[in-house]
Amino acid sequence: MTSIQKRFCLTLALVVSTASLTSAAFPSFAAAEDQALQSVKNDEPTAERIGQYIDTAMHFYWHGGDLKKAEQEIFKGITLKGKYDVVENAFKEATILDPYNLDLKFSLASAQITQKKVSEALHTYQQILNLQPEHFNATLLYAVYSKVNGDEATYKRMMAKLDQIDAAKAAQFREKLSTTEAFFKLPLLLEAPDDLPKEKHAIVILGYALADDGSMQPTLVERLKTGLSVAKKYPQAKIIVTGGVPKNGVTEADAMTKWLLEQGIEKERILPENKATDTVENALFSTAILEQHGIRHVTLVSSASHIRRGMTIFTEISDYYAKMSGTGQPRTFTNVVYLDYPTLEEAQTVTKDEKLVVYRDLFRAAGIWQFPGVQR
Repeated sequence: MTSIQKRFCLTLALVVSTASLTSAAFPSFAAAEDQALQSVKNDEPTAERIGQYIDTAMHFYWHGGDLKKAEQEIFKGITLKGKYDVVENAFKEATILDPYNLDLKFSLASAQITQKKVSEALHTYQQILNLQPEHFNATLLYAVYSKVNGDEATYKRMMAKLDQIDAAKAAQFREKLSTTEAFFKLPLLLEAPDDLPKEKHAIVILGYALADDGSMQPTLVERLKTGLSVAKKYPQAKIIVTGGVPKNGVTEADAMTKWLLEQGIEKERILPENKATDTVENALFSTAILEQHGIRHVTLVSSASHIRRGMTIFTEISDYYAKMSGTGQPRTFTNVVYLDYPTLEEAQTVTKDEKLVVYRDLFRAAGIWQFPGVQR
């Protein structure tokens, strides 16, 4: 672990541990944010200054913060529009301090993708490739995000370059991309089919951020109602509720479990997954549970706007587990959605923004970290 990563881990541990307590009972939460927002001093070693920028980027990535304070103390003369703008500018400043560190540039490009700044991200990936033409991950992401941006010719050219860099690895990613593109045409189901397996079958209900007081927001309640309808139709199926971000001491999985119990679902059927912080981790940690219980068939439940991303990520991680275990047994997936569009026809349309997010999370699920060495 580098000194930068150690510094980040210590700061994040302090922020996370204090965030779970009220500021009145534990005033040092304010001190933790002050530490993340401290001015970067020119009389400190370069590694320390870079570490401060990474600390700031990750603090805002997870928790947000005082934008005006960040403008005044860290990014003098820059008007910040939101927390991800802070992430981008922090990595941008870090790359100025160390233009030789390509991981910092890769992190900057990821921050730009998160803000849907595709052209800016492509420019950053191009800088990496100017310095290291054989950089596989930068070539792959440059190719795919060019395609999302409507540049099919560059996509084909860069994919051909991938074949030259590592033909076997390129073939693996071509297959992943083909699977993802098939999910863009996935028929969305409003209710479970009648012919799903009755054995080794689980229903996975994806979480959604709780309100600050720990209560469930309408989107999560609707996902639960949809999952409940599937559970009643397939009473032998286990139910995985996944989501681990706590609000007021309650995780999504906690709240979902409580709701299902109140609807009469037997406690033995429910398998809570309460560590995940986003969709990629929903899939990672839920797949571990699926493996543990020998489940081969999954009905994935989420919002219509979220299901293509969920299916892409769960399939990718399930395939990885099959490879890791040496069984090679594919897991089958079907979907049932809560319709968060006016019509099903509109829900079937995949926008450029959705494709961008799906591909971004596909790469994360395939082991390419957003912010190398710091954040998946």
